[in-house]
Amino acid sequence: MSASRGSGPRLRVGVVSAGRVGAVLGAALARAGHVVVAVSAVSDASLRRAEELLPGVPVRPPDEVVEAADLVVLAVPDDALPGLVRGLVATGSLRSGQILLHTCGAHGAAVLEPAADLGVLTLALHPAMTFTGRAEDVERLATACVAVTAPEDEAAWNVGEVLALELGAEPVRVAEHSRRLYHTALSHGSNHLITLVNECADLLREAGVEVPDRMMAPILSAALDNALRFADRGLTGPVSRGDLGTVRAHLAALRETAPEMVSGYVAMAKRTADRAERTGLLDSRAASELHEALDEEQR
Repeated sequence: MSASRGSGPRLRVGVVSAGRVGAVLGAALARAGHVVVAVSAVSDASLRRAEELLPGVPVRPPDEVVEAADLVVLAVPDDALPGLVRGLVATGSLRSGQILLHTCGAHGAAVLEPAADLGVLTLALHPAMTFTGRAEDVERLATACVAVTAPEDEAAWNVGEVLALELGAEPVRVAEHSRRLYHTALSHGSNHLITLVNECADLLREAGVEVPDRMMAPILSAALDNALRFADRGLTGPVSRGDLGTVRAHLAALRETAPEMVSGYVAMAKRTADRAERTGLLDSRAASELHEALDEEQR
């Protein structure tokens, strides 16, 4: 990957750790002209990502990675982050003047307060995309937004926005108190979408469709496009039309073939009916009949 150097000061970057996100952000920062001086990696997969995306970068323990860096990227699971920050403070690895950021969606900047108390500039930067840990993710960052959360310090907000732009992404400010809701929204949309799509594929295979992805791709892509362009006005299908007989037939098919999917179908059908009614696509009588039928399924 060729370097694309920005106009700001070049920083020594340390990445903890070389998971799917950390290795990619390290590579993106290197492409922007910063120098990745150390990375931590333990598992075979992390070591392989470090070798592929950060070639020649020394693999060191987390405290040594932090000590060597001006900009520290903590790319660890949400639940591991508070303990890691406390541990780095306890070991004396952090110092005043460093920039410390984490990539966890569920946390804001408050989780880094022990480091901020030392004079470290703290940030939360969460790329709103899914990561495979491969080189193409570096390119995909150019299509993504990055949620920036910082303490009540305009300089910190500005640093976060500049770093997001250097990654090739679009910075979006998310307040500390809104961070949990922000992450809930993205997880509900992206993670549950994958579950929904794969359940659709399972049902198509049961129906004898040998290549379900070929059948799903056009209709699901169109549905996503309609949702993004038209919001609830993009709803189609039997629930939004009030076709109760078809909904009952769907439920019967699921009870016979995939009973574990019934509760999910019912929950989503009820939410769809509510949104269709609120938008004016479904009249109140039809919505009431749908809810009654769906409630019966849950009894």
